[in-house]
Amino acid sequence: MTGSRSEPKPELTRWQPLPTGRSEGREVFVGLVRQALAVAAQEGWPQLVLSDTDFSDWPLGERAVIGSLQARARQGWEIRFLARNFGPLRLAHPRLVAWRTTWSHRVQAHAVPSASGSELPSAIWSPGWALERLDPVRCNLIASSDARQRTGLRERLDACWQKGSPSFAASTLGL
Repeated sequence: MTGSRSEPKPELTRWQPLPTGRSEGREVFVGLVRQALAVAAQEGWPQLVLSDTDFSDWPLGERAVIGSLQARARQGWEIRFLARNFGPLRLAHPRLVAWRTTWSHRVQAHAVPSASGSELPSAIWSPGWALERLDPVRCNLIASSDARQRTGLRERLDACWQKGSPSFAASTLGL
């Protein structure tokens, strides 16, 4: 074939493995939340738990994050939100509220108004990786794929879930 060149094929996007270990900083935290949700969508994580006192400083309303949640929801999964109060989330993340309405059959949420900040983890949990903000004010974080650490976090999240009650309804009914 003379004079013909084929265009290079675009490479499939491959995510770097999620980091493990300690880090700190708000930008690092926000970046890890974005990355974790994108990887969850790409890899098809079957379960996800997001926990925080109110999610006010999470990037949950960003288009890219909603896109990751949307992609994952189409594949089928279970996602749980756990908070002390969902009011700030509703105000700060209207895109997430709309997404939650669409996917109400896949999303569960519990509020634990009596939980202290140290009792309710600020965390992302999945069967293979977890992220926890040890100090939400200073954004000191630990990320791990270690089964023991993930199990310990899941047990604390489950204990809070049991103390909570359903909240963050997909729609509000009025008369």
